Amino acid sequence: MDNVLVDFQSGIKQLDRWTRIKYAGRLDEVPGIFSKMKPMDGAIEAVKKLSRHYDLYILSTAPWNNPSAWTDKLNWIKKYLPLIGLKRLILTHNKHLNKGDFLVDDRIKNGADRFEGELIQFGSEKFPDWRTVSAYLLGKAKD
Repeated sequence: MDNVLVDFQSGIKQLDRWTRIKYAGRLDEVPGIFSKMKPMDGAIEAVKKLSRHYDLYILSTAPWNNPSAWTDKLNWIKKYLPLIGLKRLILTHNKHLNKGDFLVDDRIKNGADRFEGELIQFGSEKFPDWRTVSAYLLGKAKD
C-alpha cells in the first residue's frame, strides 16, 4: 500500500514538528499515521479499472511497533476501495508466500524480490506511475 496505493508523504505532511522530531527515522511508528494518508495519484481509478480484468488482492506490510497501523490500513481500504478491497487485504512481512501473476510494489523488501510472479516495481523508470502500470497490465490482460 505505502507509496503504491497510499501517498506516505501526505501523512507525514500532517504531522506536527515535535512528532516528526520524536519519530525521526521511524515515522511509520507514529500512532495513527496511516489514517492520515491520501491515495497516490491515479491509484483508485487504476485499481477499479484493473479489478475488471484481474482478481486483485492488496498486500501490505505493517510495522510491528505501531499497532494502530494494522487497523488504519484496513480502514483506509474501507474508505477508498470499499467494494474492491472487501476482505482482500493481506498484511504480511513475507510477500513471496502469496501466489499470483503480478505484484506491484515500490520496493523489493519483505519477500517482494522472491515473489513467484512478475514484480512490477512502482516508481521505477519503467513504471513511474499508475498510468504506466495500468497500461502494462491491461495489455497483459488482453494477451
